[in-house]
Amino acid sequence: MAGLNIAALSTRTGVPADTLRKWEFRYGVLHPERTHGGQRRYSERDVQRVEWLRERIDEGYRIGEAAALLGRPDVEVGRTPAELRRALYEATAVADVDALGALLDQTFAILPLEQALMRVVEPLLRRIGEGWAAGDLSVAQEHLATAAVRARLEGLLADARGDVRGVAVLACVPGERHELGLLMLGALLRADGWHVAYLGADSPLEDAADLVEQLAGTLLCLSATMREHLGELGRVDVAPDVTLVLGGAAASERASRRLGARQVDDNLRRAVRELRRVAR
Repeated sequence: MAGLNIAALSTRTGVPADTLRKWEFRYGVLHPERTHGGQRRYSERDVQRVEWLRERIDEGYRIGEAAALLGRPDVEVGRTPAELRRALYEATAVADVDALGALLDQTFAILPLEQALMRVVEPLLRRIGEGWAAGDLSVAQEHLATAAVRARLEGLLADARGDVRGVAVLACVPGERHELGLLMLGALLRADGWHVAYLGADSPLEDAADLVEQLAGTLLCLSATMREHLGELGRVDVAPDVTLVLGGAAASERASRRLGARQVDDNLRRAVRELRRVAR
């Protein structure tokens, strides 16, 4: 049968055979098949998994931590944004919740946050939306993926690092249910040193304005992806030292003027940079 023995796997990966055996038996990270004579044979997927583990260890992870990130032996590994996007989409298409979780954990572990969001998560969500529109994915599959992404973004918002730029309150306008873009902005603002109070979908604007005043905040960021959710909104009253910000696919100069808000770019990197200038 095809496959590599342990010596060949060691040669391919540069990891000693004794270490490979320890990784296999203690952490279950490899999944060899057996010949009729009972000898182990390792696949190209095993090669990729060992190389991935070696890279994480070189970055400072302990083997137990790296193995936990890697996930089940049958889970695909991604070493580039393109590989991660492909593997995440495939896991979505077969509704593999465990693989989705493991691959997202890999994404946020091996890539800087900005790259993880802009080069993996954003394009993945677009492709999933296109797959749903084309009938290739069901609503349930789309919801599985977005729920997995949302859980990790909410975890990032809970980061307890120090606040150096101020308080930002984030909310979707009334009626707006699409919040992943706002969550991604919140995660990047949190990493950039803001304390983020995240209100989420369908938020009453008066309550959001009251909260930013209560928290002595300097930013009130509103998100809208559907134009109909902006049509009935009037000007939002905030304190003079609070900057009102409008973003999302439905944001426009006209809507921003009506709300008394500053419009920010849909590009998350540029949006964070612009909001950083507000804090100065």
